[in-house]
Amino acid sequence: MNNYHIHLVSDSTGETIETLARACIAQFEGITVCENVWTLVRTSGQVAKILNGVKNHPGVVIFTMVDRNLRAQLEKGCESLGVPCIAVLDPIMEALKDTFSAEASFKPGLQHEMDQNYFKRIEAMHFALAHDDGQSSHEIHNADIILLGVSRTSKTPTCVYLANKGLKTANIPIVPQCPLPTDLSDPKFAGCLIVGLTKDPRRLIQVRKNRLNLLNETAHTDYVDLDTVVDEVQFARKLCNKHSWPMIDVTRKSIEETATAILNLKMKRDQAYEDSNWDGE
Repeated sequence: MNNYHIHLVSDSTGETIETLARACIAQFEGITVCENVWTLVRTSGQVAKILNGVKNHPGVVIFTMVDRNLRAQLEKGCESLGVPCIAVLDPIMEALKDTFSAEASFKPGLQHEMDQNYFKRIEAMHFALAHDDGQSSHEIHNADIILLGVSRTSKTPTCVYLANKGLKTANIPIVPQCPLPTDLSDPKFAGCLIVGLTKDPRRLIQVRKNRLNLLNETAHTDYVDLDTVVDEVQFARKLCNKHSWPMIDVTRKSIEETATAILNLKMKRDQAYEDSNWDGE
């Protein structure tokens, strides 16, 4: 195994640079990377501290800082240390500058300002938590998206991820022989996108067993019985097919991939709605 250091420098929370770096690192097999993350970098003294860290643990420096003076200090310091220093936002900023025919403000942290979109995300997060696992069913029709699925099909984390996108998302468990807590065929749910999540039964059993182990429950139950779980999955699929609710197999999908598939479904649904109401003007 080859071990390397990289330094991720941001004048904000570091989410952008971490996501980008990890996406690139994932393409290299057999490589172990130690991430040195430096966030909320706003002063010359902080940059000096970073450069000292780079000196002690040499490695590629990747940054998203917009302050020209701090950038220059970091780049000059990296040059003297003989390490690569990459400004990952520059190509995008230049392209947008040419497209908009405008100059950027170069103010750090603007994407995290508490604007209307920020409060929309907070509201959506509260909604997801209040409507987890079929709770508060009397007002669940206010959701943008409702996820259905048997236990351990990643409904809750997917809801939270979508809430961070500003979408009010609720989830309801599917339990054979038990009716849903509310009638989703009611016209008041016409504005909701309803999506079923499913998973390979054997993989589902593995996840459930891990859950039981965390709870120190070792007794064999129907919860992890193959025949019972197969029946659960089939029941859920029949239910969704009956109501023409789309289903997504999450067996080999990350939360992000599942959420993206749901967002694509919502985009197509919204577009179809707009097309059906277009008056030609």
